[in-house]
Amino acid sequence: MNSPVEDPAATVAEVPDPHDPYPFFAARRRAGGVFHGTVMDYSRTPAELRPTNTFAAVSWSAVNQALRNGSVFSTQLYDATIGVFMGPTILAMNGLTHKAHRNLVSAAFKPQSLVTWEPEIVRPICDKLIDEFIAEGRADLVRDFTFEFPTRVIARLLGLPEEDLPFFREAAVAIISYAGNVPRALQASKDLKEYFLERIELRRSAPADDIISNLVTAEIDGEKLSDRAIYSFLRLLLPAGLETTYRSSGNLLFQLLTHPDQFAAIQHNHGLLPQAIEEGLRFETPLTLVQRYVTEDTELDGVAIPAGAVLDLCLGSANRDESRWERSEEFDIFRPRLPHISFTAGAHTCLGLHLARMETRVAMEALLRRLTGIALLPDGDPHIFGQPFRSPTALPVRFDVV
Repeated sequence: MNSPVEDPAATVAEVPDPHDPYPFFAARRRAGGVFHGTVMDYSRTPAELRPTNTFAAVSWSAVNQALRNGSVFSTQLYDATIGVFMGPTILAMNGLTHKAHRNLVSAAFKPQSLVTWEPEIVRPICDKLIDEFIAEGRADLVRDFTFEFPTRVIARLLGLPEEDLPFFREAAVAIISYAGNVPRALQASKDLKEYFLERIELRRSAPADDIISNLVTAEIDGEKLSDRAIYSFLRLLLPAGLETTYRSSGNLLFQLLTHPDQFAAIQHNHGLLPQAIEEGLRFETPLTLVQRYVTEDTELDGVAIPAGAVLDLCLGSANRDESRWERSEEFDIFRPRLPHISFTAGAHTCLGLHLARMETRVAMEALLRRLTGIALLPDGDPHIFGQPFRSPTALPVRFDVV
């Protein structure tokens, strides 16, 4: 077993390139599945929010193993980071407490709800957005589509007025970007709490067909969610529901537009979309890492990790592990299907993964149904950027109208 000596290469200066972190990930995998250091850039993070002892798991086996062992690799560290701004949520809960709260909030995401949401909410929103730019024959699909449609979907699912869209979008971005501006994130958290408390009270007196009403009325074994648990979950749902879907759909579009043979195959056969979505999530993971708090002295992939350390679980690296996928650094929608780990694994698997997949599929179907000859324009050097959040900064395209 390797001892946890400080890795001289793991300095603050050595972090993945936000333009392309994958060479860094690959080099780290070649050296071993776990190393003493980090894949996070803490240069903009306030000192009080930075961990003092970090390790990183970069191989598929190490990341998968840690995600499935919540007692040793705990999410409780989120109470001291994003939890400061979101409040207590299932993100940081563990054990029986997590299971009980997850069962309650999952009532708002019943599988049969997706069957209704697709034709009544998601598809009309996508078509309406396309209506807004189709006559131009060109658009920025990030600004005009991929960023907009999940925002409007979440608003409709929560039963929020459309005129409030700018407010909660800005607040969601402020919270998820807390490291760069703590006071702004704290104010956004306070504003959202007050906003959601009003909506909770309204739904308690007059329930509607939306997620807030489902959360207010959800009951398992006589237990209901407190107001604090509801508004904390809603503060988590806003950025979670927006970030993953808008980034993953933008990433998929970019890969298809830069792999014209595969894009042509999907245009000819829309039935290829589900496998394309999964390959997009694997190849360009929208959130490249999550973190865990190590609760006891342990060992992972032969490396000793002491209690109290913070462990980066690098999903983006695990999803390109060459020991699991042949040609792992290639985007190929036709590759044999193996589950990726973009929605994590174990007890904290993303609650909204089915909604995210459905939203992306419907969005892609709408674009393919209504536009032809879609081609990426070089304006502004479109590319995927970011670490740990990754997505295109812009997707300028031209197209023909069907």
